[in-house]
Amino acid sequence: MPQTTPPLDKATVGLATLFLTSGTTHLVRPQVFEGIVPHVLPRKRALVYVSGAAEIACALGLLHSRTRKVAGLASAALLVAVFPANVQMTANHAKRAQRKQDTGSKAFLAGTVARLPMQWPMIRTALRAAGRL
Repeated sequence: MPQTTPPLDKATVGLATLFLTSGTTHLVRPQVFEGIVPHVLPRKRALVYVSGAAEIACALGLLHSRTRKVAGLASAALLVAVFPANVQMTANHAKRAQRKQDTGSKAFLAGTVARLPMQWPMIRTALRAAGRL
């Protein structure tokens, strides 16, 4: 029996919108993201461009029924791949908050910490778009 393409739901549109916004920002302002590329990885600017292009490709793929399954799997993989950058961003802001000792730095740190578990619902949305959940 052939698998049907999962419908385009609000969560998938939301994930695609997030990817389009973030991917565009990666390409237009790569310097914003270079600091969160884990220190062990080389060629940070190139990695930022590649991840931005991948986000845009995943977003567009999620929106079209013919490519939604593959794009859903690619999106889940991309979210797993960029998780170390989110951890690096939290570590960077933890150091900054320690140095500055101001409420703004601590609030931003709290936001980056809260963002980490948000990867899981995004991965689930991507997998649902792929028809895997």
